[in-house]
Amino acid sequence: MTSRAPRELEMTTARFVVHKHQATRLHYDFRLEMGGVLVSWAVPKGPSMVTSVKRLAIKVEDHELDYRDFEGTIPEEEYGAGAVMIWDEGTVTWEDDKDPIEMLAGGFVEFALQGKKLKGRFKLVHAKLGGNERNWLLIKRKDDHVETEDDILTRQPDSARTGRTMEQIAAEGSAK
Repeated sequence: MTSRAPRELEMTTARFVVHKHQATRLHYDFRLEMGGVLVSWAVPKGPSMVTSVKRLAIKVEDHELDYRDFEGTIPEEEYGAGAVMIWDEGTVTWEDDKDPIEMLAGGFVEFALQGKKLKGRFKLVHAKLGGNERNWLLIKRKDDHVETEDDILTRQPDSARTGRTMEQIAAEGSAK
């Protein structure tokens, strides 16, 4: 993890990862590669492929890029202790080739995901719900990948990279 600010936009293919994280309570960590770090949000109910569903996304500390490859168990004595699964991963492109760091600063990030599970257009909106500056909304946008039933999390619960379940990850520990 890091507290450094994102660097200027680099001309490479950006990646994303969604970690399914069994810490104090189950949640999903949504991470977008921007400016040399993984800009991250904790999504308590997980992402949705339904356009009418708006998911609370709580901005958390940025992480180093190599964290996108972590799947395993965070030890009990460390913050965030518990099993961490790579629930989804893939590439991200920015709407109209806009600078993601500028969109982030403006509180409205539009992008398309090409993942193993999540596909198509999404947006993150800085909603400041309840006056909390960390609160954003993760919203699926209309496209050919929209679903009508909000069950992607139960339909595809296992690791996108290893196929392991949360129980297997907790029992087996770390694997890259």
